[in-house]
Amino acid sequence: MKIKLPRIVVAAVSSGGGKTTVVTGLLSALRQKGLKVQSYKVGPDYIDPGYHRLASGYPAHNLDSWLMPEDKLREIFIRTSKEADISVVEGVMGLYDGGRSGVSSTAEIAKLLDAPVVLVIDAKSMGASAAAIALGFREYDQQVKLAGVILNRLGSDTHRLMIEKAMQEIGIPVLGAIKRDDSLAMPERHLGLLPVEENQRELEAVEAIGRAVVSQTDLVSIISLADKAGEMELADDSNAVTEDDKIVTIAVARDDAFSFYYPESLRILEKSGARIILFSPLKDKELPFCDGVILGGGFPEMFAEALRCNYTMLESIKNAAESGMPIYSECGGFMYLTQAMIDFDGIEHTMAGVLPCRVQMNKKLQMVGYVSAEMNTDTVLGPKGTRLHGHEFHFSSEIISEKDCRDRAFTFTRMRNNAVYQAGYAWKNVLGSYLHLHFAGCPEAADYFVEKCKLWRK
Repeated sequence: MKIKLPRIVVAAVSSGGGKTTVVTGLLSALRQKGLKVQSYKVGPDYIDPGYHRLASGYPAHNLDSWLMPEDKLREIFIRTSKEADISVVEGVMGLYDGGRSGVSSTAEIAKLLDAPVVLVIDAKSMGASAAAIALGFREYDQQVKLAGVILNRLGSDTHRLMIEKAMQEIGIPVLGAIKRDDSLAMPERHLGLLPVEENQRELEAVEAIGRAVVSQTDLVSIISLADKAGEMELADDSNAVTEDDKIVTIAVARDDAFSFYYPESLRILEKSGARIILFSPLKDKELPFCDGVILGGGFPEMFAEALRCNYTMLESIKNAAESGMPIYSECGGFMYLTQAMIDFDGIEHTMAGVLPCRVQMNKKLQMVGYVSAEMNTDTVLGPKGTRLHGHEFHFSSEIISEKDCRDRAFTFTRMRNNAVYQAGYAWKNVLGSYLHLHFAGCPEAADYFVEKCKLWRK
């Protein structure tokens, strides 16, 4: 069955042009008009979707053609947007930027969704050149439906009129013209924007951005543009998850230190038979009653001392690991399971002591990009030889002794340059590494983990 799904993709010329601010404001503005708006983020980002959720009132979803097959990507979009009045997809980096050969670029996702594209141009210190940029982006790939621009960081009305005139000459509509206002910028730190879990001003900031967008964009034209997007095929969703399907309980760490989760990835676990309960390594004294544990990414380095001081939780997790309970950890969760974490100030904090290495924070980014991961041994996510698509993004690095180098869980291959290296650890039913996965791209890994939890429960 074909259904109408009003939608737009908001792209940018490059990173740092204010795209996330514009999208957050647009979501808030559309919500203020009484519309139910569903948002998406291209790529593996965890932080931007948090601001989307605050602005729209609904969880945001990631669309990534490396982390999941294209047909699954479309299925997720259609299923999660079918009840919305309008869907807004925020791009990643510049419109045509992505992994090798443009994988998971904004342009690729826009074509997969057959969605019109609005290009955000940072017009600071720029006049008619903004039109030349827009023209080049429109002509570079004519299969991308570039339908208009939003000018950002304008200096004055004269500045706006100058660029609007140039855009008229090349037939590209200006759908918004937002003046520079440093008070609308969102706070950042080493991995990008400050997560909403820690940003005490988040609601105030989102509302202010929304008011700015309402007054400085043509919302009527944007809604009309989204409404002209073609119909999409709605697949049968008869496999909805019910409580009766949930055969094991998995405790997922979620607090200020651990917040990097894809909503759809957790839904895949539920579909595999997991009942998800949340716990806080920062505040709770011990693990809740469960059959398995997932420790996602986040910013444990910013809460290292508080995590260290919660001795009973560290002991509870270590005891669970030693008993054979299945535990899967990604990036920040992996750091939490190591012997110790050395923070940005060089202070060492004792961690759970489950995995053999220590980790230390660095001032420079250590790794960002897509990887292919092959299991060197049987793990809680699958048998030896299983291949997974994932993503790395971290400032920390491992401190490893020679004896710790023997039994690494994965062989990673970087997509960008084909570099091959050993990564992560598997011990008993514990698996930890810097790898971030999306279970929509590897549902068999979710099935395998749930089955391990079921066996341990028995």
